[in-house]
Formats: sequence, C-alpha cells, structure tokens
Amino acid sequence: MNKKAILLINVGTPDSPEVRDVRKYLSQFLKDKRVITLPFVIRKILVDGIIVPFRSRKSSKLYRKLWTENGSPLLSYSRSLASKLNKELDENPKVFFGMRYGNPSVKSAMKEIKDYSPDELMVLPLYPQYASSTTESSFDVIKRELASFKNEPEIKFVKQFYNCPEFIQVFYSQITKFKPFEYEHLVFSYHGLPLSHLNEIHSYIDATNCNCEYQMPTHGKFCYKAACYETTRLLAKELGIQKENYSVAFQSRLSRNWISPFTDEVIKDLAKKGVNKLLVIAPSFVTDCLETIIEIEDEYRTLFIKQGGLQLDLVHSLNDSDAWIKALAAIISNQ
Repeated sequence: MNKKAILLINVGTPDSPEVRDVRKYLSQFLKDKRVITLPFVIRKILVDGIIVPFRSRKSSKLYRKLWTENGSPLLSYSRSLASKLNKELDENPKVFFGMRYGNPSVKSAMKEIKDYSPDELMVLPLYPQYASSTTESSFDVIKRELASFKNEPEIKFVKQFYNCPEFIQVFYSQITKFKPFEYEHLVFSYHGLPLSHLNEIHSYIDATNCNCEYQMPTHGKFCYKAACYETTRLLAKELGIQKENYSVAFQSRLSRNWISPFTDEVIKDLAKKGVNKLLVIAPSFVTDCLETIIEIEDEYRTLFIKQGGLQLDLVHSLNDSDAWIKALAAIISNQ
C-alpha cells in the first residue's frame, strides 16, 4: 500500500511577543516576493529600513495582548489540529504541519516528510480562498525543498477549499452557535489584499471593474475577491439571510490601494446608521489569530461602540474543534 502524507500549512507567528522576535517574523514575512511584489533590493530597503523598524514595537504590544499561557493561539490551535487530524485519519495518511513564516517552519516539516519517504504528498495550506501571497508562497517553499528529495513523492496541491460543502457546512454551524438572527446586521470580514495582487490574477482586466463581487468570473478562477464574495453567498444561503442584512468587507489594509470596502469603515457607517447589535464573521481564517482576536474582537468592537453601537461580537474560528477535524478529513478524502 502506498505511503501517504498530508502537509498542513498556516501563515505563522513570532516565537514570542518580544520585539526581537516580532522584528524577525515581520522581516521574514515582508521580504517574501509574493507579499511585497517589488524588486529584491527595493523590497529589502523598504522592509529593513522603514516598515520593520517602525512596526515592530507596535506589533509587539498587540502580540502581548494576544499571547496566552499556551503561547500564540494560532500556533497552539494549529498544532492541536494536526494532532487531532492524525488521530481521525489513524495516521493514514500521516499528517505533518508547518508555518510559512516562523516556527515550526515548512522547511522543517519537509525534512520530516523526507525522512518518512511517502509515495504521495498532499499539500493543504489552511487558507480557504486562494491568494498568491499566501497559497502560492507556500507552494514556492515546497517546490524548493523537493529538490533535495532523492525519491520525490507524487504531489497534490490543494489551492482552495472555500466552496467545499464540508467547509461551508462547518462554518455555518459555527455561526449558528452565535444566534445570528438576534443581531441587526452581519459583517463578513476577509483579510485584505493590495489591488495590484488582484490585477495580476485578472491579467487583462482591471480588478476594480470586473464585477467579481457579483459572480465568479470565468477569467479569474483564482480571484481572491470573487472567492470571498462567493463564500459569503454560500454561507448566507445556508443561513437564510437576505442581502440587505449583511455586508462584505476587507480588513488589515496597509493603504487605500487595497480591496474595499474596508471593514473598519463599514462598521463605523453601520453604527452611524443606528445599528446597535453587530455580528462579525471572518471566513478567510480557520484559526483565531491577531486579525480576529485583536483586530476584530478588540479594536473593531471599541470602534463600533465609540461610534454609537452597543454590541459587536465575533464568531470565533474553527480552530481545533471536532466538527472542523471531521470536515477537514472529508475535504482531504474528496481531494
């Protein structure tokens, strides 16, 4: 029988909330050519000379708020997820785990896989919607590491799973735990991307004018923006909510030249319009992290209340829940 392996990949986290570790993590992350798509020399000067020195201390304070007795939630949940999935699959295929940035690294996971010597390897980044800066960046590392394999396994890359029925169903079930119909409005918040990244996917069509928020474009199968809107439509259909009762928005922007509408501005506008009770759902994250716990649950809640709202709640992510383990096992089986 063929030996099979699964490699789960998550984006990463600093080793600690200390400034030195945050600086190291940010430097590795932002120097990725798929994250900042500038020539290497310009990217290095920008990252080492401007971004990292100015952002490290501020980011360190945020990570301190995020940190628990188990360390980074993203790392502890991801480790637990891999361990539980291994038990669910009875180690056939055997599950490995690595972080794209930070530790344990994808490189170290690939060394373990090399020693295991599988005949087949499935690489599954834990990003529901495809993006070059996350999914393809992970594949880049795998391809580099495979060069050292004497017996290269048959590779299956899972590029996205936002439309897998198992994913939609488990996220729907997670949302229902928060009794969504008790809220006046729902916001589906996705991690943002620079518009330039979308334009690369669309190639010959300006991503701001492609109407991909209304339908999946035939010219952009891997359009991140289109996938986010389609994820929302699939979840809204399961929930039975009407379009006027929810919004789609994008968070964590670094400039105005990112996908809009921006989550913070949508939340402010809803509060000003008299919405008092708001539920935020983040279906681009399967693991709670800085962007969900701190940015949404802390900063956006404060913003909403400051603008006149009364209550903002976050639907926590799937993390290492038993339902997500079973859904992920089914997704793997179907792939």
